[in-house]
Amino acid sequence: MKTRIYVTLKSGVLDPQGKAIQHALDGLGFAGVEGVRQGKLIEIDHADNVSDDDLDQMCRKLLANTVIENYRIERG
Repeated sequence: MKTRIYVTLKSGVLDPQGKAIQHALDGLGFAGVEGVRQGKLIEIDHADNVSDDDLDQMCRKLLANTVIENYRIERG
């Protein structure tokens, strides 16, 4: 089974990488970009018996810094 975990910064947390991407897009002539937030996608291949709670604990203990990041789990 494959699960995708999307990790993004919480609103209000500064995103210097997003700002750098926005600046680079502007420099390449892509006008109208008003903001960029950068996150990460983690794909996990696992056995069918891995529970939702197991996946949640993986996120809380390692994959996301829950002080400054949100995460969303999508099984499938």
